[in-house]
Amino acid sequence: MKLSSIFQTARCVTIEIEDGSIFETENEYEIYVNGNLYGTTKRVISSIYGLEPDTWYEIQVKGGGESASMKLKTHYEFVTLNVRDFGAKGDGVQDDTIYIQSAIMACPKDSRVLIPEGTYRITSLFLKDDVKIELAKGAVLSADTDRTHFPVFPGMIGSWDETEEYNLGTWEGNPLPMFSAIITGVNVKHVVIYGEGLIDGNANDDRDNWWYDAKVKRIAFRPRMIFLNHCEDVVLQGIQVQNSPSWNIHPYFSNHLRFIDLTVLNPKDSPNTDGLDPESCRDVEIVGIYFSLGDDCIAVKSGKIYMGAKYRTPCEDVTIRQCCMRDGHGSITIGSEMAGGVKNLTVKDCLFLHTDRGLRIKTRRGRGKDAVIDGVLFENIRMDHVMTPFVINCFYFCDPDGHTEYVRSREKLPVDGRTPEIRTMVFHNIEATNCHVAAVYMDGLPERKIQKVIMEHIHVTYAEDAKEGVPAMMDGLEPCRKMGLFARNIGQLVLSDVKIEGQDGEAFILEEIDKLVK
Repeated sequence: MKLSSIFQTARCVTIEIEDGSIFETENEYEIYVNGNLYGTTKRVISSIYGLEPDTWYEIQVKGGGESASMKLKTHYEFVTLNVRDFGAKGDGVQDDTIYIQSAIMACPKDSRVLIPEGTYRITSLFLKDDVKIELAKGAVLSADTDRTHFPVFPGMIGSWDETEEYNLGTWEGNPLPMFSAIITGVNVKHVVIYGEGLIDGNANDDRDNWWYDAKVKRIAFRPRMIFLNHCEDVVLQGIQVQNSPSWNIHPYFSNHLRFIDLTVLNPKDSPNTDGLDPESCRDVEIVGIYFSLGDDCIAVKSGKIYMGAKYRTPCEDVTIRQCCMRDGHGSITIGSEMAGGVKNLTVKDCLFLHTDRGLRIKTRRGRGKDAVIDGVLFENIRMDHVMTPFVINCFYFCDPDGHTEYVRSREKLPVDGRTPEIRTMVFHNIEATNCHVAAVYMDGLPERKIQKVIMEHIHVTYAEDAKEGVPAMMDGLEPCRKMGLFARNIGQLVLSDVKIEGQDGEAFILEEIDKLVK
């Protein structure tokens, strides 16, 4: 067993217990701080709170006949600004937005805004540079649901000389007007939001609430829970977010981001409540997060068509590890809004439970020549009751033109500026039990085949009472159950130690594979 610190502030530290486990440890561990029992954990990633600034601590973990320890010094802190001293009541009645915002704006560098226990009614809070916000245990930021109380971010604002543009609002990859998020950051850097508290978007499907008639734009598109637009060096740690009006956490054209030990919850039937969607971002770490929600748990994006083609900013250098995805449509999704490309995505040591699809790639004709997916690695993943564990879909039928002949045609069409590309995908050491619809479904474009797919040490079994469904969202695909590995239009397909057990029909259905290595 190895113990390490992966993040700390003046008041907390997040530790990693490396014992070979994925997300949850086999043994329960006791955590000691300076010889005193702090608590117990069964998580690989755990956080310790209530520490003092600029102080040395010895952290020790014991369990399963093993122990490990380390020493660390917490960060320096100048002052704490308690939002209660600024007029916030935390009584669930008063609108505390302006009082909390005042504390944020007044906070100097190397200091803390403290939101103590209580329920704080708010609309939108805006971040600034060099601020640390602690949402303490028992603290709830409870969001208003009256859309007339929220600012509107215009989608695109032209410069005075009409030579440039300024993008604020966005909806599903397009520059469109949206309400400001519950927590909003625009062009800010060096921000930390951490703690044991809760942000509740209070969304539901009541007539006047966010999920009612969800596809209808009323004034503007629904807000995110947390929106980071062109931000740098931002960390979210520890907090829980729930009942988001739409996407929970949406970093947008932002770099150097860390999301650590969070909990993201929404009902299974909540619309467009993706967990965490980095869009055209670089250097992103997602670690130790528990997701249970109504759409994709993590969706890696880079714009639909206009934003991808104009700014050509891929989502790249993204690492996802030690996370648990539950109940969403896709555990890890690329696209479908990925016109700027996705490069160097690593997903490892994760647990997928009861999602519709596990490792899901969505693209289609029309995404464009910059819509390149390359350098993708999925490694050491465990899945249970995932309907279809692996999906690469180059015929995804989204958008108003999604059902046109151009998108759905299986004919070899000319390669032009509208044609996307998938290069190298690697799947290694993955166990999927109790799958339902299909083990693997990969369907590339005939005019630009998926270049290379490597599958090594893959084992898939099926549920006895497997449910029927479609493995991928595309036209012309009939529902099925217990289908084996289907692969079509791939340049090189490597199948090494790939076992499909319990399927109906053939285990491997291969069509238009240029080079097969087994």
